Amino acid sequence: MSDYKKTLNLPATTFPMKGSLTQNEPKVLEGWNATDAYGAMIAANEGRETYVLHDGPPYANGHIHIGHAMNKILKDVIVKHRNLTGRQAQYVPGWDCHGLPIELKVEQELGGKNKFSNLEIRKKCREYALKYLDIQREEFKRLGVLGTWDKPYLTMTPDYETATARELANFYKKGSVQRNKKPIYWCGSCETALAEAEVEYDDHSSPSIYVRFPLEAEKLTEVFPQAAPGKSFIVIWTTTPWTIPDNLAVAVHPDFEYDLIQADGSFYILARELAEVCAAKFGWTEWKALATVTGSRLEGLVARHPFYDRPSPVVTADYVTLEAGTGCVHTAPGHGREDYETGLRHGLEILSPLDDQARFLPGVEFFGGKNVFEANPLVVAKLTEVGHLLGSEKIRHSYPHCWRCKKPVIFRATTQWFIAMEHADLRSRTLDAIDNKVRWIPAWGKERIHSMIKFRPDWCISRQRMWGVPIIALLCTDCGDAYFDGDWAHSIVDRFATHPTGADYWFEAPLGEVVPKGLACPKCGGSHWEKEDDILDVWFDSGTSFAAVVEGREECSFPADLYLEGTDQHRGWFHSSLLASMGTRGVPPYRTVLTHGFVLDGKGRKMSKSIGNVVAPQEIIEKHGAEVLRLWVASENYQEDLRISDEIIGRLVDAYRKIRNTCRFILGNLSDFNPATDLVPTADMLPLDRYALNMVRARHQTIQAAYESFEFHKVYHTLHNLCTTDLSSYYLDIIKDRVYVNGATSLKRRSAQTALYHMLLMIMGDMAPILSFTAEEIFQHLPQAMRPAGSTVFAMRVPEIEGDLLTEEEEAVWNLVFAVRGDVTRAIEPLRQSKALGHSLDARVTIHATGETFAALSGVAADLRDVFIVSQALVTDEPALDEAVRGEVEGVAVVIARALGEKCARCWIYDENLDTDPAHPTACPRCTQVLKEYHG
Repeated sequence: MSDYKKTLNLPATTFPMKGSLTQNEPKVLEGWNATDAYGAMIAANEGRETYVLHDGPPYANGHIHIGHAMNKILKDVIVKHRNLTGRQAQYVPGWDCHGLPIELKVEQELGGKNKFSNLEIRKKCREYALKYLDIQREEFKRLGVLGTWDKPYLTMTPDYETATARELANFYKKGSVQRNKKPIYWCGSCETALAEAEVEYDDHSSPSIYVRFPLEAEKLTEVFPQAAPGKSFIVIWTTTPWTIPDNLAVAVHPDFEYDLIQADGSFYILARELAEVCAAKFGWTEWKALATVTGSRLEGLVARHPFYDRPSPVVTADYVTLEAGTGCVHTAPGHGREDYETGLRHGLEILSPLDDQARFLPGVEFFGGKNVFEANPLVVAKLTEVGHLLGSEKIRHSYPHCWRCKKPVIFRATTQWFIAMEHADLRSRTLDAIDNKVRWIPAWGKERIHSMIKFRPDWCISRQRMWGVPIIALLCTDCGDAYFDGDWAHSIVDRFATHPTGADYWFEAPLGEVVPKGLACPKCGGSHWEKEDDILDVWFDSGTSFAAVVEGREECSFPADLYLEGTDQHRGWFHSSLLASMGTRGVPPYRTVLTHGFVLDGKGRKMSKSIGNVVAPQEIIEKHGAEVLRLWVASENYQEDLRISDEIIGRLVDAYRKIRNTCRFILGNLSDFNPATDLVPTADMLPLDRYALNMVRARHQTIQAAYESFEFHKVYHTLHNLCTTDLSSYYLDIIKDRVYVNGATSLKRRSAQTALYHMLLMIMGDMAPILSFTAEEIFQHLPQAMRPAGSTVFAMRVPEIEGDLLTEEEEAVWNLVFAVRGDVTRAIEPLRQSKALGHSLDARVTIHATGETFAALSGVAADLRDVFIVSQALVTDEPALDEAVRGEVEGVAVVIARALGEKCARCWIYDENLDTDPAHPTACPRCTQVLKEYHG
């Protein structure tokens, strides 16, 4: 026989070498849809322990971006892994459908909000949200994410709106809701109150001014006998000149030292520590401090407003600092939280004469009708005119902006609805839950949200918009007081549930249908009412998703095991969900909170359309496939900010190719393997195969532990190294001779195939949560006899090999063998480079060793030829000659020589005993035996 190739057991598989992901992934998706892969995955764990990952709802507006893709892939990885390891983990995707961005888009399309009724705008908003919901749903499914896509949760459906409104009613019953006039973030462009999470800080240029307030004579000379009435002032500093018209007090710190300074013929009070800096700013060339007192002595002094005829008393406050300014703080209770608290303590009016567009009301002298930012230079000019401006400059500083329109916001005192943080110890109970009842990953997340909750103001839950869940309350038209009763609110909410468009009921229902019969105003006794027009903060909307979904869906259970979102959600969804649940349930809505960073470009820069560095997930999918995008998510430590670029993606394309080729090689060498008849018991497997299988099992256990601890970058690196180094460069290379050349059903070949079979199932299970398309492709290409039960890879259980595969002594011997293999490879390489040897099979290796090393290697001497991939390997305890190569293994020397004998035409190994059979004169004895036994 001359064509020995036909007698070799060469790999055979229909699993293609090229992934062709962009063409094949849609076919896999079609298959998942046709066979209901998600349903099969869930059904495989029926009755088992459940695991609830609750999806934070993305906003139903626009196409998904790279951050959305990363977030959904991370969730998908976790859900699939939990199911593959025997826990029933449902995934219910959701969408946040209410809120300002959609309402503004609809107003823009309609040409203004004043042309249409509330109900017409709400209808258009619903249609707009549904449009982008459908677009995003298909984009998320294209990523390979499995879930209840045909039954997601939407914050605008009647059942969800009912659940949200019911939580408001529950807060009513707890007594936690208040209606007060307080300063809150306000966007004059969007004409609504804003939540903390709806405010972004960015650089802003503001006027920085120093203003003197004249001091009345009463008590002044008691504190400072040197002061001259009519020529004495207290000096303030502010970066919001527009708030000066609403000034009602000046605050000083009770414990700081304040000087009376004589300069330019007048007397000035300011903090001693800041006097020199201020004097330089004011251009005082000659000045001196006449006296010093603590701030507590200044309380009771009365200043006069610089251009209005009203007093501005001096009060004390602990929040005054010496970091900048004068140590004397201009106080406008209608435009700052601390100012507001100070105003309450001292009985000051909460003055905020602005309209919804942040314009001064017409009756405000000098500035009526002006936008507050337009008023800044006018206020400066007025102060200059009256002679009370001491200094003015421009500064750039971090300033709050509206997250939607990107314009600067203000603090404005308006009547709003609040959940009181101190009522029923909500703040302290929440802080205790953060510290003791929730696992935060990374750990610094605990301190971050703890600080936010500790220092946050009462939760403003009202918004002056139309597209959202209404605040169920009645307003007395006689006195302005509000009626909001928990039982009554629950009765209204019941009607939401049966209304075709849920909360629209509140806006449609006649007044008489919602006002309790005979209701009299508790404050004035009046009987004239109107419905509250405000809607709930969208963070209350999404923050009550635990009630609508985690409690409301039969496939879920409360509390959720995991919430997973970006780090910005410590002040967003994590925050509002925690407060909502603690306020009505007394427990957190989640057991674990996991956060990921933001996606940056390859240079570590924030993505921006203006820079042109935005990376769209759709572009990566169209060019490389979703599988590469999934691999990128897993390859990065997502608990920090992630980088993405063409170069990074290119490296992952190469890594994917290597992983795929490893799996293809294994598949190809299992084409004739039937586990039912061919599986070799562990005890009968060759030691090398048991050693390799033990190594793969160890990597598999590392991978599974990494999945459990959400360290997916460890999964990727371990899997990649396993496929490209541990297997492809070592074990798979070593066994090629054995699986190709030996008899098809021989123990040596079946032993290797048994190891490959176990390895492939473990690798397939390990890669499936991340490389979902490829794992499914492998599953479908498995010979039927090898394929686990079920229609999809996600219905299988990740296999575990029980028991010991090696003794400690055996493992130590094989560790030594592979260490020596490294020395042998390094000794052969120079000879190959110099063309002294063409292939390692041209070599004969002699290992010189002594003592225990010699004994250990002698015990496996018959296997060394295969391990080293050479034609002959000998072990000797004779001293090595000088030309021997001494490598990294202590006490071992390697001698490389040309192999003896002739090259077998079938296996290419050199042998001194060719031509033992006339029928096969160019075959070695091993090949001759195989040819006779298997090929006649």
